[in-house]
This record gives sequence, C-alpha cells and structure tokens, in this order.
Amino acid sequence: MRKDVRILLVGEPKVGKTSLIMSLVSEEFPDEVPLRAEEITIPADVTPERVPTHIVDYSEAEQSDEQLYQEISKANVICIVYSVNNKKSIEKVTSHWIPLINDRTDKDSRVPLILVGNKSDLVEHSSMETILPIMNQYQDIETCVECSAKNLKNISELFYYAQKAVLHPTGPLYCPEEKEMKPSCIKSLTRIFKVSDLDNDGILNDNELNFFQRTCFNTPLAPQALEDVKNVVRRNMTDGVKDNGLTLKGFLFLHTLFIQRGRHETTWTVLRRFGYDDDLELTQDYLFPLIKIPPDCTTELNHNAYLFLQSVFDKHDKDRDCALSPEEVKDLFKVFPYMPWGPDVNNTVCTNDQGWITYQGYLSQWTLTTYLDVQRSLEYLGYLGYSIIYEQESQAAAITVTRNKRIDLQKKQTQRSVFRCNILGSRGSGKSGFLQAFLGRNLQRQRKIREDHKSFYAISTTYVYGQEKYLLLHEVMPDFDFLSEADLACDVVCLVYDINNPRSFEYCAKVYKQYFIDSKTPCMLIAAKSDLHEVRQHCSLSPLEFCRKHKLHPPQPFTCNTTEAPNKDIYTRLTTMAMYPHARLRCMCACNRCTYCLCQNLLKLELLRSVKAQLRRVVFNRLLGWVEGVGFYLLAEEECSLVQQVTAVSDVEESIYMEASAEQLKPSDRHMAQADLKNSTFWLRASVGATVFAVLGFAMYRALLKQR
Repeated sequence: MRKDVRILLVGEPKVGKTSLIMSLVSEEFPDEVPLRAEEITIPADVTPERVPTHIVDYSEAEQSDEQLYQEISKANVICIVYSVNNKKSIEKVTSHWIPLINDRTDKDSRVPLILVGNKSDLVEHSSMETILPIMNQYQDIETCVECSAKNLKNISELFYYAQKAVLHPTGPLYCPEEKEMKPSCIKSLTRIFKVSDLDNDGILNDNELNFFQRTCFNTPLAPQALEDVKNVVRRNMTDGVKDNGLTLKGFLFLHTLFIQRGRHETTWTVLRRFGYDDDLELTQDYLFPLIKIPPDCTTELNHNAYLFLQSVFDKHDKDRDCALSPEEVKDLFKVFPYMPWGPDVNNTVCTNDQGWITYQGYLSQWTLTTYLDVQRSLEYLGYLGYSIIYEQESQAAAITVTRNKRIDLQKKQTQRSVFRCNILGSRGSGKSGFLQAFLGRNLQRQRKIREDHKSFYAISTTYVYGQEKYLLLHEVMPDFDFLSEADLACDVVCLVYDINNPRSFEYCAKVYKQYFIDSKTPCMLIAAKSDLHEVRQHCSLSPLEFCRKHKLHPPQPFTCNTTEAPNKDIYTRLTTMAMYPHARLRCMCACNRCTYCLCQNLLKLELLRSVKAQLRRVVFNRLLGWVEGVGFYLLAEEECSLVQQVTAVSDVEESIYMEASAEQLKPSDRHMAQADLKNSTFWLRASVGATVFAVLGFAMYRALLKQR
C-alpha cells in the first residue's frame, strides 16, 4: 500500500475546483475564492484510510501548461471537475482533459480518474445519464460523484473515493466489459485459497474460514455469519459449497461479488495481507525480509520452521507413505510462480526405492537451501505463507543465525546442527560415489543416474553421541590452481584419492600443502575404491607416511561397490571432526596392530576385568580387617591400664599374683595383635603398590598415544 496519496483537481475555469478544496478544509463555503488554492496536506489520522493525503489545485490563469504536465506526472489520482449546469464543461471532459491526461501518462501505469459534477445545488436533475456513456467508454474512470461546494454535499465522499481509487484500484482486479475478475487476480486469490486450506482437501471448512477471517480482518466470523456467507454462495452457484465448506469456485465468486458491489477494498485487504502489491505481485519486502548475517556465521531453520515444513509435507503426502511422489511435489509447489526443485534434488537427498523424496530428504533439502542461500529459503517460505500461518512478522522468524565459529572454537562446543564437508580430489577419484553413498546408494544404483541430473551436493542426517546433525557434502571441482573462498570455507575437509590410480594421491598432497597445512580445519584422507587392487602412488611419501608426517589420521578405506547400502560410519566420523575440531580423535582404525587398538583390546578383556574386580574386593576386605585389628589392640591397651590402677590399692599378694597373671597373658595377647597388624600392613602396602603400578601403566599408555 502507498504511504501517501496525491490528488490533483483539474477542469475548466469557474467550475468550482478551488471551492471544493476550501469547503473541505473549512467545512463551510468561502465568501471569497482565490484563483488557486495552495497545496493542502491532510494528516493520516484524519483520513479514513490512515494515509496522508495531498490535495493539489490547478489554475489555468496562474499556471503554465508545463506546470500542469508536471503535476499530472506526480499525481496518484486526478479529479476532472465539471459543472452540472454547464454542458460545455462536460464536453471538455472527453474532448480535452481525458486525452491530455492519457498523452502524459504511460499506458501500462494509467492514473485513475474520477469525474466530479459540482454545483448540484443549482439544478434539479442529475447529470449521470450524460456521464454513464463516458464511464463505459474509458476504463480509467473509477467513479463519478455529484457534489456541491456550497451545500457541502458529498465533499468528504469525493476525496474518500479519490483515496480509494489509489489505495484500492479496481483496474488490476476486475474487467468491467467481461464482468469478471482478471486472470492475475484469480491466480493470486487461488494461491491464497491453497495457503488457507490447511488440510489440503480443496475446501475451506469453518475453522479454516475463521482463521482466514481473523488473519485478514483481525476478527472471527460468528456462526450465523458463516452460514449467511455460504447461503449467498449456494443461491448463486451449484458447486460453490461442498461438505458444508467453501470451494475455490465459491471463494472466487465471493470476491467477484465484493468488487461488483463496490467493496473491492475487502479484496485488497486480503491481497495485501498475503503480500501482494498494487500490480498483484508479491512485494520484495514480503519475500525477502531483512536479516543480518555476520561473517563466519551460518543460517539454519529453527524448531518452528521445521514444524511448519512438517505440516506442509503431511498435508500433501496424501497416500501417507512418508514420501512425495512427482504429482504430490507438483501439488505442493502450486503456490509458487515456478518449480523450485529440479531433477537434481532427487540425487541430493534421500529417496525411497521408487526415487521419490522421503520425509527426511524433504527436510534435508530445506536445510541445504537455508544453509547455502538463505534469501531463497525466505522466498520459498513466503510462497508457502509461513509468516501468515504462524502469525509472525516475517519469514525471518524461521531462521536461526549461528554464532561465530571462532567463539565455538574458544568455548570448545557448538550449538550448530548443520556442518559442511568439502570433498576434494582429482578427476575419477570417486568423489561423486562418496557423495551418493552417503544417501545409501551403492555403485549399481549410482550408474542409473543421468549425467544431467547429477548433483554436486549431498545432505543427510548423522548421529553424534545421540544428537541428530546434518552433514552437507559438497564436491569441489578439481582445479588446483584456483580454489575460491567458498571451496575453502567448511567445517571439515575430505581428500579423496583412488588407490588403483598411481597419480591420484599426488593431487591430494598438493592441495593439503597449499591450502590446509596451516589451517585449523580438520582433514581426512579417503582411500576410495578399496575393493580394487592398491597400487603404489607416484609421490615422495606414501599416503600412510604422509599422514604420519602431518599428524593426520591414517587414510580411511572406502568403497561403494557393495551389494547392500554402503557403510555410513565414516560420515559419522566426519561429522564428529566437524563438531569438535579442537579435539583430535585418538584412533579411527580397527587394525588390531597399533598401540591404541592393542591397549583397547587389553582393557576390554573379560579376564582383566575380573582380576581388577577381585583385587578391589581383596584390598577392601584386608583394609577392613586391619582397621578392626588396630581397634581391638587399642581397646586391650586401655583395658589393661584400668586393671593396673584398680589392683594397685589391693593386697600385695593379690597384686603380685595379678601382676604375674598379667605377665603370663600379656605377651601372648600382644604377640597375636602384632602379628595381625603385620599381616594387615602387608596387604595395605600391596594395595598401594598395585594402585601406583596402575597409575604408572596408564601414564605410559598416554605417552605412547601422544607419540603416535
């Protein structure tokens, strides 16, 4: 909608142009009328449409033809004023003013015209019989108003209709000759119907009609009002209402009725709520809302966006097979002005055995689009009506901008869910096969892909420590002399070479030394076509020696020449490296020959586990016995001391007797306690020694891994 309206009044001298303006402003007929009124601006809060309105007067006595032409070019609507009691001024409308205006405006953007018959207070008859043939002859004429500046009759209505002609023009909507809506209007309203049809059954039920009414006019319809609307359609159309719901034909009929009855502002309110401009094109502000993306940040869909896309998938998956057939895909994209997905999409995401895009593949493609081209993703969400259905300000509410990657490295954790892996390698090394294997396609299925349907991207989900993440693979064209920033900007690099081609690894070695040797981006070497015979590479270092020298993981064998779907463990490792680039994965092999594998196998032995459990149990029991022995010894010492104090006051003979008895018993008791204490001390020392031995062994094990 326009931000302001500029109204120009033209006509023969003495027809009352200036009087109309002054009567509107002062709300009374002026005693003295100047030759020309100054430009007047009516504030937005005064006008019915809440839009500032500029009213411009023209005077042949004070202005030249050139000034008139300039005003015509700036005007949004032109009021041609004539006097109802002056036939000459009426004739001038068709003989002079309409041809003059048409000559000064483009054919594709004609200015709407309003015929104003002033001085109706001077005659008793109407001039409409004379004006109607003129209105039928010229399509640019919106309406005709008879008024009186002296009696203030229809003055406000005149300028309201002028505003309405600009803000809610009839021309783009309706063809009066054929008495039906124009194709562009039908196309726009059809999209609105499909977006509002939340269950995609071709009918707007009461809930959907109420949602539509609330979305466009901020108020629901009462049950009786809903029935009245459907009854109007029933009386005029046989197939306008079906199963007590409004069909597309009934929906279009209602808007035709609104326009024919002069209520085209209702249709325009609906169109503008769904993002259309005066030319019935979706506005740039609607399709491409402003979103700021700082450097080193990526874009992802948030939870609400995935819920919305899930609902879109569900309402178009009519056979409930969790996949979209070609017909279902076409039906989904009927609200688009073009088909956004080409045949390459089926080779970019997961499909079923019939080659149809699965639910996971559908979400993956949306994730890919958002990551690579967020503006296109916003455009697509706009066509689907995300901001309207989810009642958001714009589609930008569906996008999450991740934080800077440097912050992720500093904090050693990431909140991202999409990671990019660039695949580099010489021609014929197996990069395309590596991409397609990620989608579960073996070599036999890959051979069926047409050359013009191939994709340089593949995206699917992987699970890292129980978290679902998206891994995006991008095949980079083998051009060693020039790699763009996009080729280097990724979370993990995959260097692929063919073990059966002696010159394949040389490219990977050169690319690594040129671009990634000092980079913080983790790299992995893939020994592709591992089902073939491995030949010696024509390079100064073998792939394994190269990895050891540059502290990389050993080359990972890979083949897609399998009977079943290729193994996906290697893609989980890539995602893990992308998620935790600061942490080096200790081992990525299962050779059972390296130090790490031997130590891991030793630690996993059942015998070692039982020995450790038995050792813990023995040490615990011995420590418990030692504590009890020490306690018993101290208690005996205390008891003997008390006995000596009591017997000191007794008879000498008894004292001697008691002392002798004590001397007979005491060495034996003390000997037994010391022996028990000595035995417990032995086991304590043994347990401490075993613990020290275990700690030293673990330290040596870590040292070996660090050297490796």
